[in-house]
Amino acid sequence: MRIEPRQLPATLPFLGDLPPLLTRLYAARGVQSEAELDKSLARLIPFQQLKGIDAAVDLLVTALEQRQRILIVGDFDADGATASTVGMLGLRLLGAAHVDYLVPNRFEYGYGLTPEIVEVAMTREPHLLVTVDNGISSVEGVAAAKRHGLKVLITDHHLPGDELPLADALVNPNQPGCEFPSKALAGVGVIFYVLMALRARLRSLGWYENKPQPNIGELLDLVALGSVADVVPLDANNRILVHQGLERIRAGRARPGIKAILEVAKRDAARITSTDLGFIVGPRLNAAGRLDDMSLGIECLLTADANLAREMAAQLDGMNQDRKSIEQGMQREALAQLKDLPVESMPFGLCLFDPEWHQGVIGILASRMKERYFRPTIAFADAGDGLLKGSGRSVQGFHIRDALSVVAAQHPNLIAKYGGHAMAAGLTLPQENFALFAEAFDAEVRRQLREEDLTGRMLSDGTLAVEEFHLELARALRHAGPWGQHFPEPLFHGVFQLVEQRVVGERHLKVVLKSECGSVKLDGIAFGIDRDIWPNPTIQWVELAYKLDVNEFRGNETVQLMIAHIEPR
Repeated sequence: MRIEPRQLPATLPFLGDLPPLLTRLYAARGVQSEAELDKSLARLIPFQQLKGIDAAVDLLVTALEQRQRILIVGDFDADGATASTVGMLGLRLLGAAHVDYLVPNRFEYGYGLTPEIVEVAMTREPHLLVTVDNGISSVEGVAAAKRHGLKVLITDHHLPGDELPLADALVNPNQPGCEFPSKALAGVGVIFYVLMALRARLRSLGWYENKPQPNIGELLDLVALGSVADVVPLDANNRILVHQGLERIRAGRARPGIKAILEVAKRDAARITSTDLGFIVGPRLNAAGRLDDMSLGIECLLTADANLAREMAAQLDGMNQDRKSIEQGMQREALAQLKDLPVESMPFGLCLFDPEWHQGVIGILASRMKERYFRPTIAFADAGDGLLKGSGRSVQGFHIRDALSVVAAQHPNLIAKYGGHAMAAGLTLPQENFALFAEAFDAEVRRQLREEDLTGRMLSDGTLAVEEFHLELARALRHAGPWGQHFPEPLFHGVFQLVEQRVVGERHLKVVLKSECGSVKLDGIAFGIDRDIWPNPTIQWVELAYKLDVNEFRGNETVQLMIAHIEPR
């Protein structure tokens, strides 16, 4: 692992009266003006810039006026679950008489609006199908819906293929010809924008002359959760959405389901950060879609009953524990496949398969292997009927969805279907094609990346002076975000004397450190350490990459280093 300095622009921008450290941190993340730090809703990009938004609103206004049955077709991850919930709650708030949802079970139907899901949908007798977080690649599914006489509104954020579905309306910032400046909206962000546009149209039609105008800002806690959990880039627009949602949660105005998940995870809602959404709430919500049916997660978010929310949150927490156990077993098996392979012989693009692996957990496995070996990784599971389902995760500088497109073009009929974006993708292929695909994928990674790109690196925001290890700075950094994908939480590095070390839990290293000059004593914790190395009483000096954080224990707050990387010095 290399620790490298994060690049700063030649000239630092003027960002108001911020402390110099915060100015440097923001500048290194591409902030160029003080306006980009304004996280008020008034700074959101106007919905009018989304291609297809007027046609989408036309469909929804007709549905509301004619009291049509609207059916939302969602996805089985956290973005899909929050998007389904936002669609349900938002349309009800705005006056929809009949709105329901359908989320495909990944093990029976797979992803998206397929012809098979359309047949299931028809049992609900809908007039209008609204997809959330899917649909841009559902050419056959939309055609099937149209044959049944349904209207179809696609809301999605994934990259389109060569052919677009012939829906009645399509809203996706990544579709050809869309001039919406932010291409980073999550699926939940897209449906929230559609609701904003619908409310504006209804206002102009006089729907709220004799009754209060609904506040769809009540849904921003869900928008924040889905956006962070889906790891979309936190550009200025997404930072507004996430910040506003976090503020609702901290103020105690979150959905009962989000409150309940935080409670079962023993997290204080008043102190929650974007990191908590990504690593605490998101995985528990995702567990339902990974192991069983995402309907449980959606129902947890939908319910207004706090007691029922707690019951469902407890079930989600139990599923997450099961997911962890399954994942750990799959990691051991994946490592066993690679343990005898010399590093110099390892593929640049890893493809892993075991017939016993769980379909719902292969994405996490791919992520873990990518983090360990610093190379694009696709993990496969048996999908039945002679097919394998793969889930891939990438590294910086390698667009994995585009890479699959290249492989598919070079080897027709090798891949049955694929989709995704730069850092994550999914695909299906015949099991007999696995070896050939693994070879073709590795060749494409080798074409784009060099060996030095696969060593792993961390970008540091520099070293902290002794006088900067204080609570005020740690608190300021915690709330200076929201931090996330493409807007990373500040990471610092330095050399420290190792005073105390002990393992807590199964694989967490708790340490007491002294600054290099020996004048400040600090607590630190490193999660998931290598038990073959730590603890080691012979190690007296270490080099760390760390985040400055606040630890609260029995009402007392102290500075704590959250250690991202530790090695003997």
